[in-house]
Amino acid sequence: MKIVFLDRDTIGPSVTITRPAFAHEWVEYGKTAAEDVAERIAEADVVITNKAPVREQAMASAPNLKMIAVAATGYDVIDLSAAKARGIVVSNVRGYAVNTVPEHTFALIFALRRSIIGFRQDVIDGEWQRANQFCFFNHPIKDLAGSTLGIFGRGTLGQSVGRIGEALGMKVVYAARKDASEVGPGYTAFNEVLETADIITFHMPLTPQTRDLIRLEEFRRMKKHPLVINTARGGLVNEADLVTALDEGLIAGAGFDVLTKEPPASDNPLLKILERPNVIVTPHVAWASDEAMQTLWGQVISHIENFQKGEPSNVL
Repeated sequence: MKIVFLDRDTIGPSVTITRPAFAHEWVEYGKTAAEDVAERIAEADVVITNKAPVREQAMASAPNLKMIAVAATGYDVIDLSAAKARGIVVSNVRGYAVNTVPEHTFALIFALRRSIIGFRQDVIDGEWQRANQFCFFNHPIKDLAGSTLGIFGRGTLGQSVGRIGEALGMKVVYAARKDASEVGPGYTAFNEVLETADIITFHMPLTPQTRDLIRLEEFRRMKKHPLVINTARGGLVNEADLVTALDEGLIAGAGFDVLTKEPPASDNPLLKILERPNVIVTPHVAWASDEAMQTLWGQVISHIENFQKGEPSNVL
């Protein structure tokens, strides 16, 4: 069995890259551009990919391809319908980020809610020395206890974020689907969450239905001027409209770990406001604790071994 790993560099160097226990040929690339995928998987039986796209044309060039192991939960880089038509098993990893993404989410929330970035810069700039007293109040500071946390997405990560919020004394609400005709138990109407949340955070996949879920119309419904946090997928929030919402004071701040295009294009509107104390952008690292990445890789290998035994797991 020939196994081709298309983008080793997307997994941190701290991770031990174990290999399947059965006999195999292993080919590994640091990165693979989209135009090189077809050539590199032409003789593969199994392909491992995180972000390198495997589309129908590439599959057509790989007559032996039987399995694609996605080293991530999201699988938008895979042409799933083409894989199913060719009988190719596609497996993803799940649950590995149950600690790391919620912790990163709250790191952003704490930093913004307590204006950590602004105050740190003030100290660097000498504001404390010029204050002539023991402290100063250049930026707002708000407690999390007693505030409302609006969560969009009620999967494993959304629920984990909710539990942390409850432990901090927050009121936690989960948003129903935007187009829901009825609101099910445990959910709050989409617009009501927009109108009542002090902090809004996203933990859902990017699909045609969720792309640009939040635009200027939704920002204008946010009566409490919330923080907006996205550690899920770029594209859920329209980035140009997000900047407009910040400019107009419709929201208190933004903490984003994901952008529509990664790495971002030079004209991404968020890159133009990174110096603002109420804006934090991190480079898609919420998932990337050492512990989470090692767990992720263990799942990738187990899925390949299960497939080889005729017991495929986490099949999409």
